[in-house]
Amino acid sequence: MKKRLLCMVLAAALVLGMLGGCGKTPVNGGQDGQEQQDDQGEQTGTDAQDGVITVNPVSYDYEQELNIIDDNYRNYYEIFVYSFYDSDGDGIGDLNGVTEKLDYIADMGFNGIWLMPVMPSTTYHKYDVKNYCEIDQEYGTMEDFERLVQECHNRGIRLVIDVVINHSSSQHPWFTQACAYLRGLEDGAEPDPAECPYVEYYHFTKERVDSTYYDIRGCDWYYEGSFWSEMPDLNLSCEALRKELEDVAKFWIDKGVDGFRMDAALHFEEGDTEFNTEALNWLYTYCKSLNPDFYMVSEVWAGANTIQAYYGSGTPSMFNFDAAGAEGKIILAARGTYVASNFVKDMLRYQDLFSEMNAEFIDAPFITNHDMGRVSNALLSNQNDIKMACGLLMMMNGNPFVYYGEEIGMKSSGQKDENKRLPMIWSDTDPTGMTNGPKDADDGITSAFPGVEEQRIDGMSIYNYYKRALRLRNENPEIARGTITIVESLCDAYQAAITKTYDGSTIGIVYNNSKEEIKVTLTGSELADMQIRGYLTLNGEVITLEGGVLVMPAQSICILK
Repeated sequence: MKKRLLCMVLAAALVLGMLGGCGKTPVNGGQDGQEQQDDQGEQTGTDAQDGVITVNPVSYDYEQELNIIDDNYRNYYEIFVYSFYDSDGDGIGDLNGVTEKLDYIADMGFNGIWLMPVMPSTTYHKYDVKNYCEIDQEYGTMEDFERLVQECHNRGIRLVIDVVINHSSSQHPWFTQACAYLRGLEDGAEPDPAECPYVEYYHFTKERVDSTYYDIRGCDWYYEGSFWSEMPDLNLSCEALRKELEDVAKFWIDKGVDGFRMDAALHFEEGDTEFNTEALNWLYTYCKSLNPDFYMVSEVWAGANTIQAYYGSGTPSMFNFDAAGAEGKIILAARGTYVASNFVKDMLRYQDLFSEMNAEFIDAPFITNHDMGRVSNALLSNQNDIKMACGLLMMMNGNPFVYYGEEIGMKSSGQKDENKRLPMIWSDTDPTGMTNGPKDADDGITSAFPGVEEQRIDGMSIYNYYKRALRLRNENPEIARGTITIVESLCDAYQAAITKTYDGSTIGIVYNNSKEEIKVTLTGSELADMQIRGYLTLNGEVITLEGGVLVMPAQSICILK
C-alpha cells in the first residue's frame, strides 16, 4: 500500500511539472552542488550537461560537501574503447570518444579510468599486443592518447591502462624474429641468444610439453601459448625481456599514465605464486621509482586465500574476485540469498586477510567485468536488486571498479566474450556516438532499461542510484579508507551494521538487504549518538531516525555520523 501511494505521489508530481511548462522531469539529487529548495520543498537544479531544468519530487536533505582526497583511493570506471563512444563515425569507439565523455564520467563521480588494451593488435579485444609503445590505429593516434591523458588530469581523473605481459601477439617482432631464427638453425644446433636475443623472450622447446604448446611451422620447435596459439607466452625470467618491459613502462609513465592494470598475473608461470609475486614486485618497484604515486591493480582470478598470497608482492591492489561474479558475495547479497550480517563479516575478513600480507593494501572490489556476464543478467534485470548490488559495492573499502554500462543496467548474453562487450547505449533515440560493437557479437541482445539520456532525467533510474552512491563515497572518505569494526549488537540476518574509522573520524553504515522494511534500535549501540548523514533507497523512499529508532525501507543502506 505504501509503495502504491508513493507511486501515485511521484506520478502527480511529474504531471504537475509537465503542466507547469518548464520542461521539468524527475531526476535524483545531482552531484554538481547546484540544487536548491523550492517553495514545496522539492529539489531543483540545472543539469550541467545540457541546461535542462530537472526536479526531484522526493526530498533528500542529506547532501554533504564533497571531500575528495588526492591519493590512490579512487572510484574507477572500466572502458572497452572499441564499444564505448565513436567520435568519427566509423562504428568503432576511439580515444577521442573517451575524451568527449570525460565530463559524463566525472559528473557520475568517477575519478579514475581503466582502459582495456589500446596497443596495436590483431584482435578486436587487443589483448594480443603487436607493439607495446604504439596506439592501435582503430583507436586513434598517440596525440589523441596524450590529449586524453591531459584532459583526464585537468578533471582530477587518474588513468590506468591495461598492460599485458603474460603473452604477446604472434605478430610481435620479438616472436616473428625468434621463429625465423629457429627455422634457420642447422639440425642439432642450439639457439644462441647472442645471435637472436628473442629466443629467450618466449618458452621455446623441442618437446611438446602439453596441449598449450604449439609447433612452429617449418622446424621442429614448439612454443607455449596457454591462452591461444596466437598469444605466445612471454618468459618473464629473462633479464633482457625485463629490461625491454621496463622501457615500455617508462614510455607510458612519461606519457602521463598513472597506473597499470596487470593482466593474467596468476598465469605468468602457471601455479608458481612465488615467481608471479616476485615479477609483480619487480615491475611495481621500477614504476614507483619513476612515479612515487604510481598505482597497480592486478588480475588474480582466484579465491580470497590466493589473492591474499599475491598481496605478498607488495603491490597495492588485487581485483576482489571473491566478491564478484554471478555467484560472488555482492550479487548474492543483492538478491537476498546471502544475508547482510554475513556480507559485513566478509568485508572484515578481506580487511584482516589481505592486510596480513600488505598493511597498505587497497582492495579492488567490482561486481562484474569484461570477462563475465553482466550484472543485469545475473540479477534477471530486477532493477531493485541491481541498485542494491551497486549500494553494496559502493560501501566497500578500497577502489570500486564499475564496468561501462553497468550504471544503466546493460545486458550481455551467454558465455560468448563479444556479447559481454556490447556498444554503450547513450540514447534510445539519438545514434550519435553509438558504436557497432564487436563484429562477432550476436544480434538482438537488448537492454531491459533505457539509455543514458533517458535514465539521466529519471530520478529513480539505475543511473541516478549509481550517481548518489558515488556521491556518498566522495562525501565520506571513511567509506574507502576506514578501518572496519562490526557492530555485533545490530547484526541479525538481513540487518547489519559496521563502523569505519579513518583519520580520527568514524561513520556508521547500516544495511537492510531484505525485501521488507525494518526498524533498527540504535540505543545502547556504538551508533546511538550518531545522526543520519546520507542514505541509499530504491525508489525515493525516506530513511528516518526518531527516538533512537532507524526506520529502513527494503534494500536500503544508511550512513550515520
